[in-house]
Amino acid sequence: MTTLDLDFVRAQFPAFDQPELEGWAFFENAGGSYPCRHVIDRLFEAYTKAKIQPYWSFPGSSRMGEMMDESRTRLAVALGVAEDEVHFGPSTTQNTYVLAQAFRQTLAEGDEIIVTNQDHEANTGPWRRLAEEGLVIREWQIDPATGHLDPADLDALIGERTRVLCFPHASNVVAEINPVAEIAAKMRGAGVVTVVDGVSYAPHGLPDVGTLGADIYLFSAYKTHGPHQGVMVVRRSLAERLVNQGHYFNADNLMAKLTPAGPDHAQIAALAGMVDYADALSAHHGGGNAHDLMRGAEIAVMAPLLDYLRSRNDIRLLGPTRAEDRAPTFAIELDRSGDEVAVELANHKIMCGGGDFYSRRTVEALGIDPAKGVLRVSALHYTTPGEIDRLIAALDAVL
Repeated sequence: MTTLDLDFVRAQFPAFDQPELEGWAFFENAGGSYPCRHVIDRLFEAYTKAKIQPYWSFPGSSRMGEMMDESRTRLAVALGVAEDEVHFGPSTTQNTYVLAQAFRQTLAEGDEIIVTNQDHEANTGPWRRLAEEGLVIREWQIDPATGHLDPADLDALIGERTRVLCFPHASNVVAEINPVAEIAAKMRGAGVVTVVDGVSYAPHGLPDVGTLGADIYLFSAYKTHGPHQGVMVVRRSLAERLVNQGHYFNADNLMAKLTPAGPDHAQIAALAGMVDYADALSAHHGGGNAHDLMRGAEIAVMAPLLDYLRSRNDIRLLGPTRAEDRAPTFAIELDRSGDEVAVELANHKIMCGGGDFYSRRTVEALGIDPAKGVLRVSALHYTTPGEIDRLIAALDAVL
């Protein structure tokens, strides 16, 4: 496996050169990654040269339209889907809410939706609310000891009226990587639409959504080195039959009917920068796949932290203990508030957080008081072994 050139990687992220951040180790990546310079450069161009209504024939306007179109085209290729299957919205939370409303108008009273208690609330709450409209909500539950979602448990949940299954690619606290392709294939055979929350997986390498086979896949660009936008893939055949949520005259416009809010032109224009970065990473490493390069680096850097966490008998690490089975996000239950410990770690120049991270149902299902929450430290491929060493030393000092 090609070794990631961390000097090259970190040179692509201006944050690492800022005097204000010097000496700090960033372990709150699951809440939002640093943006790469490619995104910043595109955003700067959009705001300085083209921040006007797009798609008119005069300078600036035409350039903005070109930049927005390029983002859609480049992301479609990166995700392995068609251009008209890529949708942009203000956030994944809002995209999911709009989706739930679009489905509500196609489902009948008594139809069933399966959700999990491993999800961020963004991918469970909007669907659960449809119970008020007469839909039946069934819950795919985690193992209360490990947080694991067992695909075999779906057999008892799927019925003749099951229409939708919503689940995460990886939980933002349990961090286990769920077998999306396996689950999506099983649901397709049962005629069930799969809605996959990829927010906590996509930062570790944009997935090939086409190969995964999910009907809907959502993620947040601000966690994948980009601007604060939600990206959503919806299969064309599914989008065509969902009810328009935008202006009435957009009913036949697949790329507008599911995102009723006015687009943030500049941020959409900057999204192509995420693919610029992935391409640069690949080219620098001899043409290696960016996803695999990122995952390989993260698996390697996780090993000593996992060894350390497993060695302590005064903490509880949520999720798998094998690096290959999880994202590099580590939620840790302590004998005190996770937020309190995060404050103490800041005194050691470790940036992280504590709480339930909008996964309150997961935390409660694992027997943890949400008021106490967990400590969460999260890495990305740009995290260095030295930063992991500093985190371990700081945890030793604080715990």
